[in-house]
Amino acid sequence: MRFGFDIDDTLINLREHAFHVYNRKLNKQIGLEQFQDLNKIPIHDLFGMTMEEGKLMWNTHREEIYYSACPPFPNAIEVLHELVRRGHEVYYITARTSEHCERTSSWLVQAGFPVKEGHFFCGMSDTQKVHIIQELELDYYFDDKPAVLETLTELSINIYAKDSSYNRHIDIPRIGCWNELIRLLPE
Repeated sequence: MRFGFDIDDTLINLREHAFHVYNRKLNKQIGLEQFQDLNKIPIHDLFGMTMEEGKLMWNTHREEIYYSACPPFPNAIEVLHELVRRGHEVYYITARTSEHCERTSSWLVQAGFPVKEGHFFCGMSDTQKVHIIQELELDYYFDDKPAVLETLTELSINIYAKDSSYNRHIDIPRIGCWNELIRLLPE
């Protein structure tokens, strides 16, 4: 089978990592429970920033957010290795901008993710992901963003949301912990 995965906030805990970076850079102590209750993707409101200020903060610290110690979600690496061990194909499909493609792919390899040549797709918009997913003829696809997930509901593919406070309004199957994926698969 062919499995496709978004990276940010699907395989790696990028928003929470950015939240901690913001707390440190802004010398704030916003509680993690406030972050976990946030029902939208942008985090700038928690810090009293406007959309423009939040965008500037993200862009100013993007290097640190993307490439410092951003942790994978628990068991994500191990589960993807298990998929490969079982003979499945694993694809990564991220909307990170093209200038981050090479470093993102290298970062995934360094973090321990099984990245095979030709199985990493980067530099498209969220709405363009659907075309790559169709071309790859994926059997399963996992993402966190409601806008992306909603573009895929008409495809004959198994779509799962990586569970987050901002996507719970979407009525599709979800993964809370990556160990759940192995239990979903037929032997």
